[in-house]
Amino acid sequence: MRISLSPRVACLALLLPLIAACSDKNNNATVTTPTSTRIYSQVERLGNPLVSEVFFLKRDHGLHNSTAPATDVANDFGGKIKAFTNQFNRGATIANTLAAVLVPDMLLVYPNRAGSTSGWLSWALANGYGGRNLKDDVVDAGLTAIFGNLLDPAATVLPGLTSDNISTSVRTYSTTFPYLEAAR
Repeated sequence: MRISLSPRVACLALLLPLIAACSDKNNNATVTTPTSTRIYSQVERLGNPLVSEVFFLKRDHGLHNSTAPATDVANDFGGKIKAFTNQFNRGATIANTLAAVLVPDMLLVYPNRAGSTSGWLSWALANGYGGRNLKDDVVDAGLTAIFGNLLDPAATVLPGLTSDNISTSVRTYSTTFPYLEAAR
């Protein structure tokens, strides 16, 4: 006798073991009572985009991701940024500016400045609010800072390296929470 299952039932039957195996327990976390403190393991640092992914050798990604910004100077992350830019002959102005604004690697926000001046690295480059706007194309901004002439008008623009060639979002953003439009 052959049993025929609908595609939905078959899919559910396949997913059931995976769902049953899900848990909110983390072997790296300590939880005892609701009044206790959870201890988490840091996995990534992604306040400023492209820092680890662009400037550091793959072998250094773990060091960057597992340490705190307070150790960035001691870990010579500024030297790593300068070494990377020197490989592309970007010059001292670009190398020094990037090292100065990205070490320590923290996303800074100055709430005493006008929110209308917010944008990635605006706190360092334009005396702005800081943070990131939802509509900011931080990858293109970062690549332009590295390979373009944003930080040094005398620098040569390296064609093909100032953009990831992905167009900006066509989504709209509200001025009130939750800011994002409904999923499509």
